[in-house]
Amino acid sequence: MDAPKTVYAFEKHLDGWLRSLSGPSPTGFDKWSPHRIAQFATLLALLIAALVFWPNNFFEPNLIHITFVMGSLGIWRFGWWFTHAIRAEIFARSRFPKMRTRANAVWQAGWRPPHLHIQMTTYFEEPAITRRVIGSILGQIRREGIPTTLWIGTGSSYDEEIITDFVRTHGADVDAEIVFLRQNQPGKRMAIGMILRAINRAGVGPDDLVIFMDGDAVYGIDVLEKTCSMFGADTDLQALTTNEEVICYGPQWIQSWLSMRFAQRRLAMQSHAMSHKVLTLTGRMSVFRARYIIDEKFIRTIEADHLDHWLWGRFRFLSGDDKSTWYYLLSKHAKMTYVPDACVYTIEQIEGSGTGRMVQNFRRWSGNMLRNGSRAIALGPFVAKPFIWWCLVDQRIAMWTMLVSPALAILTLFIEPLYIVHCLIWIVLSRTLLCLFLFRYARAPDITWPFILYFNQIINASVKVYMIFHLSKQKWANRGNQSAGGGTATLDKIKNATAMFQLVTSVIGFLIGLAVYIELLPLPTLF
Repeated sequence: MDAPKTVYAFEKHLDGWLRSLSGPSPTGFDKWSPHRIAQFATLLALLIAALVFWPNNFFEPNLIHITFVMGSLGIWRFGWWFTHAIRAEIFARSRFPKMRTRANAVWQAGWRPPHLHIQMTTYFEEPAITRRVIGSILGQIRREGIPTTLWIGTGSSYDEEIITDFVRTHGADVDAEIVFLRQNQPGKRMAIGMILRAINRAGVGPDDLVIFMDGDAVYGIDVLEKTCSMFGADTDLQALTTNEEVICYGPQWIQSWLSMRFAQRRLAMQSHAMSHKVLTLTGRMSVFRARYIIDEKFIRTIEADHLDHWLWGRFRFLSGDDKSTWYYLLSKHAKMTYVPDACVYTIEQIEGSGTGRMVQNFRRWSGNMLRNGSRAIALGPFVAKPFIWWCLVDQRIAMWTMLVSPALAILTLFIEPLYIVHCLIWIVLSRTLLCLFLFRYARAPDITWPFILYFNQIINASVKVYMIFHLSKQKWANRGNQSAGGGTATLDKIKNATAMFQLVTSVIGFLIGLAVYIELLPLPTLF
């Protein structure tokens, strides 16, 4: 839905939405209303009927080799999915309950961090969102009694005035100091670096805790207690990230897509946490022990992280500060974890084309992943941990394997047009079965998820293939609509033309290889 037009209406609607999410998430069959059961029963009945009554040509002699490849890739990809699902269940049922019990015992015994530093960046945020964010922070500081300094990086007086007015009205009794730092250089990275330097000047102990968060992340119930207590129970823990829910004002399908993405994130994060690592320390909300992040090298990594590339030369990263913090701690063998019962609510406002925003997000996320993934892989499995290292390698393999099946299905139209019907049935059936597992990590089942999941996978893989050849191209609509990698100088044009040549020839080679395999094209001969 679109955001209400007036500030009062927006605040009232947002409060209601937050209240509806703050209660415990339904579990098991409580998620399944009769209407949802009927929807999925109808879908499954149609799929089974199609499999039974539509003539099966999966195993025709001239098509069996195509089915073999698609089936082998499917078994591999789904096997990898279920590996994550099993690890996630072990974490949720066995490991995390023990972690929570130890953390609760430490907290109830009176342990508190020596000092808590909350660093938050905000940039012309919607006033209603800013007030809810600050209110959630002040309420938990008041209740927990932790010595706290709130460091807020801003770009102008706009956000400062909103926060100051709110704190004077609602936070006069809270024992916390609020420090505004107005950045004098563009970009979120520079804002974070400026805050970290200010924290260093103010004096910070190695066991102080520092929260990294965004200006649109509202704390859920007991977030400070649930996250900070983990550090008291585990002196080796250096960083953690939390669960997230999404509130989206925009097209309904974007809300469904983001909800599905966050469900995938919960499953994956719990699986990764079995290795005492995660694949990103999410910028929306992550907590760090100050031991590493007060290091000058860490701060410079945030401010000026870059990559040296044979084609693009040295270029700096615009977004992806969460990947930079993660890579730095990963290189230090730091222990990290995920806290599924501490939730923050991300508030998104989508204006204009929802599809455009989706592709833009994929370009940003995929670019950040690819830029950091290569150097994380270079650390080796002994530093990154074998499972996490293979997850990084698999991300680079999967972007191509995900495109094999749709490419084969389309090419097979020239051999047996009806084969694609079986492919479509298999796509919907397999994604429906995957979503039945994914609903374990969602507040409610959604009949659109099997279809959104497949298109999400195809678009994501396509964007990654594009981005692997255009690593320097960056665009971030937030914080001043920054962009990079699109220069108009002659050298820039040559570099872009070279990258496009690589992309086109790689894709053509990929398609020709598949066409030769299915005997749509003859195998070239030398004689």
